Amino acid sequence: METFYKYHALGNDYLVCDPATWKLELTPECIRRFCDRHFGAGSDGILYGPLPASSDSFALRIFNPDGSEAEKSGNGLRIFARYLWDTGKVTQKPFRVETKGGKVMCRIFANGSQVEVEMGRVSFDSREIPVAGPPRDVLREEMTLAGVTICYCAATVGNPHCVVLNQPVTPETACHLGPGLETDPRFPHRTNVQFLEVLNPAAIRIEIWERGAGYTLASGSSASAAAAVAHRLGLCGPDITVRMPGGDLMVQVTPDFQITQTGPVTAVAQGQLAPDLQAELEKLAHP
Repeated sequence: METFYKYHALGNDYLVCDPATWKLELTPECIRRFCDRHFGAGSDGILYGPLPASSDSFALRIFNPDGSEAEKSGNGLRIFARYLWDTGKVTQKPFRVETKGGKVMCRIFANGSQVEVEMGRVSFDSREIPVAGPPRDVLREEMTLAGVTICYCAATVGNPHCVVLNQPVTPETACHLGPGLETDPRFPHRTNVQFLEVLNPAAIRIEIWERGAGYTLASGSSASAAAAVAHRLGLCGPDITVRMPGGDLMVQVTPDFQITQTGPVTAVAQGQLAPDLQAELEKLAHP
């Protein structure tokens, strides 16, 4: 039977499928069923790794619960780092993880309960995110969606983000406006969406609509993008506590917008597929 591991980072939960103990092909149909909270194991996504990489790295693929593949995930990377620690593949010495959104450096603290990830550099360049239109930094632009005028910034930390500045920071707003923003034609690769409130120069609060996952309690890359936007606009300093429904994440922004985030990871379960679900997933993987 296939073995999997479940963790959460601030309520953002992932299933880790290690190729050493998971042989079933992860097709989009298989991923959707496995992540389903009623018909599967239930999660906000799947972390598939470690995969072959350069000698000083571990490679990782990240899947959203709708079956699409993500370039990068801050919470997913922290969870994967904790899994590598739990299985004895790393020590407290820093190590690299390769994703579709680039390489990151990870470091374990507090016997695995805290993980630091150097997420890379945030860019606001429309060509890198990408955002349709002429080349520019996408800052304080406006669009109208569902009759609402939205002021937003866009950024990438290896995956695309739309940070909304002028709307109520509530779950209802995220669920109402998030789907339309995620799929707006301005964002050809779709986008993650954050609704931002600046609490003080050292703290912000966000609600999140995650690309391919929907309303989410926490997101490490979303926290990184929102903190970078707040700093770029001069609303916050370089050390920012990002408050999300699932809990707080610490984000540091350097002068050239390199991002480091630090936060908790919690182990939830280790399990094996029961024969019924194994048979269903095999049919979906090989129809």
